[in-house]
Amino acid sequence: MNRALAGAAAAAILLPAGLVAIFTAGPAGATSGPTPVAPAAEAASPEMLAAMQRDLGLTATAARARIASDDAASRTQLALRKRLGASFAGAWLAPDAKSLVVAVTDSAKAAEVSAAGATPRVVSRSDDQLDRIKEGLDAAAAKAPSASVPGWYVDVKTNTVVVQARGGTAAARAFVKASGVDAAAVRVVPTTEQPRLLYDVRGGDAYYMGGGRCSVGFSVNGGFVTAGHCGTTGTSTTGFNQVAQGSFQGSSFPGNDYAWVAVNSNWTPQPWVNNYAGGNVTVAGSTVAAIGAAICRSGSTTGWRCGTVQAYNQTVNYAQGSVSGLTRTNACAEPGDSGGSWLSGQQAQGVTSGGSGNCSSGGTTYFQPVNEILSAYGRTLVTSGGGTPPPTGCTGYEFSVSGSLSSGGSAYQPNNSYYYSSLSGTHRGCLDGPTGTDFDLYLQKWNGSSWTAVAQGTSSAADETVSYSGTAGYYRWRVHAYSGSGSYALGYSNP
Repeated sequence: MNRALAGAAAAAILLPAGLVAIFTAGPAGATSGPTPVAPAAEAASPEMLAAMQRDLGLTATAARARIASDDAASRTQLALRKRLGASFAGAWLAPDAKSLVVAVTDSAKAAEVSAAGATPRVVSRSDDQLDRIKEGLDAAAAKAPSASVPGWYVDVKTNTVVVQARGGTAAARAFVKASGVDAAAVRVVPTTEQPRLLYDVRGGDAYYMGGGRCSVGFSVNGGFVTAGHCGTTGTSTTGFNQVAQGSFQGSSFPGNDYAWVAVNSNWTPQPWVNNYAGGNVTVAGSTVAAIGAAICRSGSTTGWRCGTVQAYNQTVNYAQGSVSGLTRTNACAEPGDSGGSWLSGQQAQGVTSGGSGNCSSGGTTYFQPVNEILSAYGRTLVTSGGGTPPPTGCTGYEFSVSGSLSSGGSAYQPNNSYYYSSLSGTHRGCLDGPTGTDFDLYLQKWNGSSWTAVAQGTSSAADETVSYSGTAGYYRWRVHAYSGSGSYALGYSNP
């Protein structure tokens, strides 16, 4: 059927191209990209802003500015990681949180980092090399006594892998030697941390299984994600009100610490996290926060607590077994906060696995990244883009977003924004629309003055796939509800 494309110019939209920006129809012949602006002030709930003021020593204005600058840095980091390829060696926010430092192994790439508005640092080991060293330690995890070697992680700031040592360093050094990794790339750091699983309650609403109790992490299509140590596949659950709720459909622990629970028809997943202050925090997406970014967690013991992201990909050596791929933070937690929801602004980050310390003297807490959980189980995060769980037929793509449209409406993804591809190659998109509707998918490219459709899927079905081989430039996806309404899921990958 014939379809008329929407107007080429877009109203105000946020555009990640190294910096958060707004994009409007430019003057005739314009060839430049977007002009940087700050994101909307509604990027975080009042409860989260108050907790950031308390725990990070910020004013209300500074807390909002921090969310905006953290979001810009996180998007710049994602763009540079892909652009720099094998020379990328990690990124983090400087102590003042006002600048993003990007490490590279090739000094010739420093200018490219500077051009993106970040500060370059030349180092000897790439991000991939550090990850491989940590993988060597992971392979030898059985040789690390949990009492004296509580964990290890990649520390991009020092371009090393840190092995933590409790009660002396001898056991940690013996573990490094036994692993066979390059000891010159490893730092043994004394610590007082003693991680343990926080079983009692997960952040968000409580749920019960057998004689135990945990809490919902984040709503997904069909149910919710939670910690793997809370239950095994087949375990039945009841909700906060003791009404029959569902059962574990998948669970992984140790090694990982994640699970998902399918709920029955009495329960409807919503895009909210209980703020334990009489209201909800709305979840808008799951963009990964940069190292150094402010982050907050919700738990039923200590409520909202905030800190910063310290490292990705930490392995924690619990007494019950090691768990890898966790994110390390300096936000505090206590027993009963186990599994609580982690957010940066309105972006879901993960679910609490365990921690060390408390909220009186301070501590370290680790969470399982939510995007890994979604990928493992083929789930889609329920967000403010749609009140009902979207379909999930598109899997195996680099990015996933979701939303809801009324008949005749359109949405631009990702998140009313665009992405920049610095390489030539193939862009792939997969749209899973509501059953019985006719949803269409368009890939648009900025030509210097307007958006132009370069590929499209416009069959009479609800689902569409698009593949396009293109040059470097600015791109976005347009989802159009040609006939019918409902929630959709979009998966996409780009060069």
